[in-house]
Amino acid sequence: MSPPGELVDLLGARDGIVCATGAGGKKSVLYQLVREHSGRVALTATVPMTELPAELAIEQIVADEAMLRERIASLDETHSVAYACPSNKPGRHGGVSATTIRSIHEEFGFAATFVKSDGARMRWIKAPAKNEPATVPGADVIIPVVSARAIGEPLSERMAHRLEQVEAVTGIKRGMPLTPEAVGRLLASDEGALHGAAGARVAPVINMVDNDQQEELARAAALAAIAMTSRFDRVVLCCLQRPSRPVVTVVTR
Repeated sequence: MSPPGELVDLLGARDGIVCATGAGGKKSVLYQLVREHSGRVALTATVPMTELPAELAIEQIVADEAMLRERIASLDETHSVAYACPSNKPGRHGGVSATTIRSIHEEFGFAATFVKSDGARMRWIKAPAKNEPATVPGADVIIPVVSARAIGEPLSERMAHRLEQVEAVTGIKRGMPLTPEAVGRLLASDEGALHGAAGARVAPVINMVDNDQQEELARAAALAAIAMTSRFDRVVLCCLQRPSRPVVTVVTR
């Protein structure tokens, strides 16, 4: 295990297009990356996203997709920007197409563009459907997220999104405890967290590591995942409820 550092560096997320997938804290991860980055960044989503917290110091633009470039161009070129399309649901914004996200990233010279690329309906764990996640093609970094709160709990719809897919990928059936090895299998599987990640660097996060017991289970899940794949060599364990020191530890090969 390595000593904690800044999350943005541990995930290799200072440059390029960075997509967060999975369940259990995608938005929290992306907000932390915005806080830690010292350059001009963009924050957006290919899927519906809740309104940003007021304390996140970033210019916010909500406009029809055809107007986004014009609105971004009107800002000071040093300002970081969060942008989205309108939604008819209160408290939510609509997603932006992957094509538009890439062109805005390149046209306006953002150091990094952070993208929420998956939905999980506030669950702790997820396995994707065939058409998920909605990552930006050619993304530089994919950050699969899972919650440590799911580990050891009976598998159910309360905690898992796409329950049937989670069962198929992990081998754990509804009502059975979700073992660390099963979570490792999900993180390491091409039908799980690696789905749609071809060509990208993969930087998994196990979030909600809020106590010693959850840390022990998360470490075991991380080690299991690393042993099952060559796509990544470390997993970052986080407690993103404490933005001043979000990294609990880093589990390495």
